[in-house]
Amino acid sequence: MLKFTPILLAILYALAMYRFSVWRTSKELDGKSTELADGHLRDLCDRMAKALDLERIKVHIYEIEPVNGLAAPDGRIFITRGFYNRYRSGEVSGEEMASVIAHELGHVALGHSRRRMIDFSGQNAIRAALMMVLGRIIPGVGVWIANGLMSLLSARLSRQDEYEADAYASALLVKSGIGTSPQKSLFTKLERLTGGAGGSTPAWLLSHPKTEERIAAIEANERKWVQG
Repeated sequence: MLKFTPILLAILYALAMYRFSVWRTSKELDGKSTELADGHLRDLCDRMAKALDLERIKVHIYEIEPVNGLAAPDGRIFITRGFYNRYRSGEVSGEEMASVIAHELGHVALGHSRRRMIDFSGQNAIRAALMMVLGRIIPGVGVWIANGLMSLLSARLSRQDEYEADAYASALLVKSGIGTSPQKSLFTKLERLTGGAGGSTPAWLLSHPKTEERIAAIEANERKWVQG
């Protein structure tokens, strides 16, 4: 029984972390967000809502400065104040912002948002269990091995989610008449907008695929759709 104790503890830890993470995320977003009121962006959202046969797509402004978009586990879509300010200053077009919203809608529609929260909690639990086990087998080094293995797994899962959300966004943008050009042009701006995050980090360690790889994947989908 004792040899299964780390695994049981890890499962209990994962469940507790999942519930706490959902609660903390919802509280943070509720306290720091307001609904998007920009007329042009609302019109673009309405075009996408019509393509999805939805009455409306609600988007919120999350009051933080880093340039980002996110989909909450409860399905809400957020654009950060920093990203919105780049749009207001003319650095990002309305259509490019629409591509961000379409991407986050993809995460919601494909179940990534909720799964990521579960995965995050589960990975922390597995990491804790591995650290216990490997720490006994390889004292000192075992902790580093556990952390390294879980970081690689997390990055790989996240990159796959990004490709899938990109493909969903491309299809939605085409169907709503916006097209994929804004999606691709925004990718070329992201490194500058985000301050060059990622830099020379190897692609297999990045949580998001590299820009040129994302654009190539979008163009491959477009060719496939045309041929089909």
